[in-house]
Amino acid sequence: MKILKVAALSAVFATQLMFAQFKQTPLPYAYNALEGSIDAQTMEIHYSKHGAAYTANLNKAIAGTPQEKETINQILSQVSKLSPAIRNNAGGHYNHELFWTVLTPEKNTQPSAKLLKAINETFGSMDAFKEKISKAGADRFGSGWAWLSVDKNGKLFVSSTPNQDNPLMDVVEEKGTPILGIDVWEHAYYLKYQNKRADYLSAIWNVLNWKEVSKRYEDVLSKK
Repeated sequence: MKILKVAALSAVFATQLMFAQFKQTPLPYAYNALEGSIDAQTMEIHYSKHGAAYTANLNKAIAGTPQEKETINQILSQVSKLSPAIRNNAGGHYNHELFWTVLTPEKNTQPSAKLLKAINETFGSMDAFKEKISKAGADRFGSGWAWLSVDKNGKLFVSSTPNQDNPLMDVVEEKGTPILGIDVWEHAYYLKYQNKRADYLSAIWNVLNWKEVSKRYEDVLSKK
């Protein structure tokens, strides 16, 4: 009888794993690693509750659909034809998976020479770029994201999207591949900063992982 029960449970877990196409990547640092800029409680809730929910709900939304066999990029490229549940949760999963990686406890990381050159050529200076993307985040009404992306011609651009949309989606005006995303949903900052979104946007530069952003930039260019 016990063997039968174990076999039945194993079958259930195997079935669940079959449908769990997308998984949440382990956070690459401790919850308290970004203290001073992002507090431990915010990181824990953001990652273990909000981020985890988007991943779980995406898997539920695509179960039994053709999207179950597609990559996240394939799903995002056609969200205009898909259900709101897939659109919102696919965006939430992708956006947060990117967000965790572009933050780091390592101090004073720097953009690669290639990325810095592109930033200076596109925006005039690093300070001008920071001002532009921070304004995009500050001006986003309600919840959303501010992005640094690479367009189809390999050029950088800054944009902002509502809710969990992103530049990979076919519903946005400015399309491209994100290399940096800043979450401006209130759950990303409210416990520490309350309504002072601008303070959060200023502090996030202290924990920005320029090594990861540079890697993403050069990966995109290599495919052009």
